[in-house]
Amino acid sequence: MLRDNSRLPTATLARRLGVSRGTVQNRIDRLTANGVIQGFTIRLQGDIDTGLITAITSLEIRSSDHKPVIAQLKRLPEVARIHATNGRWDLVVEIRTHDLASLDRVLTAIRAIKAVSASETSILLAEAG
Repeated sequence: MLRDNSRLPTATLARRLGVSRGTVQNRIDRLTANGVIQGFTIRLQGDIDTGLITAITSLEIRSSDHKPVIAQLKRLPEVARIHATNGRWDLVVEIRTHDLASLDRVLTAIRAIKAVSASETSILLAEAG
């Protein structure tokens, strides 16, 4: 049985399945055409274990209008992703920095945004599974 083949090249999948590369590619094309596969993403070599510090910051926003906060967050180059959520936190922000001092600087900038009333940050240590 094949496990987590999300990062395998077509030729490697074909070899493991004992079929031709064309067979695998045709199947991928059919799955895409039928809407089973919705899209693809690119993971550059530099995105994998780059030594970057990745942190997830959850934010509580005072105002119901998140647009100005999101606009300010987008101006920070270390902010990789911003998600609206439900529950205790209004926004979840993924931050990537080269060192802890930079992370501290970014967190200070985020906490200085007037509409941010509370935050909680977790540094990602290792990918599980």
